[in-house]
Amino acid sequence: MRWQMRILLLVAALAAPPSASADTIDVNGTMRSFTVQSPTKKPAPLVVVLHGKTQRGADMIARTAWPQVAKREGFAVVFPDGLNHAWADARTKAGPELRGPPPGTDDVAFIAKLVDKLVADGTADAKRVYVTGVSNGGAMVMTLVCARADLFVAGASVIMNLTDESAVTCHPSRPLPMLLMNGTADPLIPYEGGRGSSYFAADGFWSTETTVAFWRELNGCETDDADVTDMPDKAPADQSTVTRISSRCPTGHDVVLYRINGGGHRMPGFAPDARFPKVATGLLGPQNGDIDGAETIWAFFSRFR
Repeated sequence: MRWQMRILLLVAALAAPPSASADTIDVNGTMRSFTVQSPTKKPAPLVVVLHGKTQRGADMIARTAWPQVAKREGFAVVFPDGLNHAWADARTKAGPELRGPPPGTDDVAFIAKLVDKLVADGTADAKRVYVTGVSNGGAMVMTLVCARADLFVAGASVIMNLTDESAVTCHPSRPLPMLLMNGTADPLIPYEGGRGSSYFAADGFWSTETTVAFWRELNGCETDDADVTDMPDKAPADQSTVTRISSRCPTGHDVVLYRINGGGHRMPGFAPDARFPKVATGLLGPQNGDIDGAETIWAFFSRFR
C-alpha cells in the first residue's frame, strides 16, 4: 500500500497545476508581477510563496506541490516574482557572483502591498496570511517576519540561516510561529554555519542551531529541544532522512526545525524540484523524498489562526 500511495502522490504533484492568474502591481513606480491561485470559497487563508535566487514564481508553481495542496485544502496561494530573479532581503552580502535586485528595491513594501491587495479584493482572510520561501526566498521570509509581523500568522524558511547582518535588524512587533527546514549537506547554506563549499556560496552564515536558538529567544521558548523525532525513511534511495525537532514555547509561539540529514540545498518533495534532477543533485546535493515541503509547511501553518 505504501508504494501505491507514493505513486498517487507523485502523479498528483506532476499533474497540471490548478488554474492561476498572472497580474502586476505598482510598487514605488515599478510594476511588480505575481501569479495568484484563488479558491472557490473566499475570503480564504493565503500563503505567500517566495522563490529562490535565479528563479521565478513559475518555478514554485511547476516544481512544488503548493498548487495542489492549496486546491485540496481550499486556501489561496500567491507566487510573487523578485526583480532580477532575486529578493532584497536584509542581507547586502548575499553572493556577489549572482546579481541581486536593482539598488533601492523594497521587497518588504512589495509583499505588504500584495497582501493588502488580496485582502481588499476579497481573496484573502487578513487573519490567516502565511509566508514561506526557499533559499533567498527563505531569507526574505525572515526579513518579512522581522519587519512586518503584523501581516502574518506564521512563517516557514527553507534552506536558509541567519547572518549577523540579518539578525541585528530583526525586531518583530510580535512573536510568530516559525518553521525551519535545512539540510546538513547543503553546499550553499552550510548547516554548521560559515561559508558553503559551492563557488556560488556566500560567507558569514550562522549555524542552523544558532538560528533556531535566535527564534526561540524571540518567541520566549526554552533553550533546549522539547522533542526530537526521527521520521520514517520512506525513500531510502534519496541518501537522506528527516528529524523533527520541536521547542518548548508559549502557546502559539512554536519554533520547529525539520533537519534533513544528508539533504542538500533542495526543498524536500515527492516530485523532483528541478528540471534536470541529476544535474541538481551534483550541484546542490540530494533532495529528500521522505516528506513533502509544501505538505509539511501547510500542516504547520494550518494550526495557527
